[in-house]
Amino acid sequence: MFDKSVYVRRRKTLVAKMAESAAEGKRGIALFVGNAEAPAQYKDNCYKFRQDSTWLYFFGIDEPLFAAVIDLDNGDEEIFADDVEIGDIIWMGPQPSVASKAALAGVEKSSPYGALDNVVSKALAAGRPVHFVTPSRYYNTMKIASLLKCNDAEVAGKFSLALTKAIISMRLVKEDCEIEQLDDASALGHEMHTVARNNIVLGRVEQEIVGRMEAVTLAKGWGVSFPTILTQHGETLHNHLHDKVIESGRLMVIDAGAENNMHYASDFTRTYPVNGKFTTKQRDIYQIVCDCNELAFKLTRPGITYREVHLKTMHLMLEELRALDIVRGNLNNMVEAGVAGLFMPHGLGHGMGLDVHDCEAIGERSFDFSEIAEQAAKSGTCIQRSTWRIEPGTVMTDEPGIYFIPALIDKCRAEGKYKGIVDYEALDAYRDFGGIRIEDDILVTESGSRIIGDRKIPVTVEELEGLKSLF
Repeated sequence: MFDKSVYVRRRKTLVAKMAESAAEGKRGIALFVGNAEAPAQYKDNCYKFRQDSTWLYFFGIDEPLFAAVIDLDNGDEEIFADDVEIGDIIWMGPQPSVASKAALAGVEKSSPYGALDNVVSKALAAGRPVHFVTPSRYYNTMKIASLLKCNDAEVAGKFSLALTKAIISMRLVKEDCEIEQLDDASALGHEMHTVARNNIVLGRVEQEIVGRMEAVTLAKGWGVSFPTILTQHGETLHNHLHDKVIESGRLMVIDAGAENNMHYASDFTRTYPVNGKFTTKQRDIYQIVCDCNELAFKLTRPGITYREVHLKTMHLMLEELRALDIVRGNLNNMVEAGVAGLFMPHGLGHGMGLDVHDCEAIGERSFDFSEIAEQAAKSGTCIQRSTWRIEPGTVMTDEPGIYFIPALIDKCRAEGKYKGIVDYEALDAYRDFGGIRIEDDILVTESGSRIIGDRKIPVTVEELEGLKSLF
């Protein structure tokens, strides 16, 4: 945990933000439900516990079955959890009291977990709003439904837009203590990628590399920040299969990150020629992605929108693909028509912090973005991120890619899409190419941006081919 002053300050800021957005009358209460353990095969054999990130942000207690209420009218706070009994002590040993854990978060009042029902019922009976963010876990959905006396399906429609916006506005601007944790997670991610790179050996099964690189995150941190993507079939964007034998001439996409013990994430991607040297065709496409990665980094600064960075980067991508005679025509028209989506059908990056896709569990699925959804889908930008104006303290990824996806190429060709713009016959030579992605983590500063961590993973053609002795 951070020092309790961090959590106290955050909660006071939240109450102030909610006061600013409140309509006339009572502001109500803010409800926070931490995660519960989830059985894997049977009740006492659970999946590895991961606490809810919003709970961690405001309370920091990294244990299951905790909840809290903040009274938005008077600022009173209360944590709800149960002290251990003899049965728990037999299996777990003596444990600190709930009151002592609450004190570490700067909360003076604590009560048994079951008392939460009475507090929420009392608020509802008094006609007070009960604010909560959209839950991502089934347990949390069911718990909130029980507290609100509604069915599970109704919970998503009852979330608080005001609380969600207030929390996102705070979490997307990182404090100094968070940046230190992100730098730490970056160092761990850098090490796992180095291990992965050094274990690319012809004839080796991909799973062996995954096991060795993920071991680093378990030895020095919480584990991976998301399921590792390591594949010679990078045209499948989220390829979690690791059963292939490394074959000569292929490209290996490694998209992986570490979560440190404070649950802050890193997320890097590199693409390697498994022989240690690119073919001419591979080098040409790789250089385009590398140029796009560098341009996006240079463009990222306070005040610019995510959409601007994305579209300017896509402009460069199409310009360089045009130089290879893969596309033809006016670049601005191509960008507007979304031609880049054929080669990169995803957004340029995402926010990062306590979640590897920071705040998206409570954000993108909760807002109505219908006015910009069509344009966002066309350009390949993600809906929520299209409206994102970057500011100092923002942490985001920079991850352009080029993928030759046979099924997508065939679909667009059959539909006559981008006719006269995309040279589909030229694309026939890339059907077995795979994909390339390059990703770095960026902190926006007062004057521009910097890479998270103290060094960058080797990325240029010269750097990678200079490492060929390691393959």
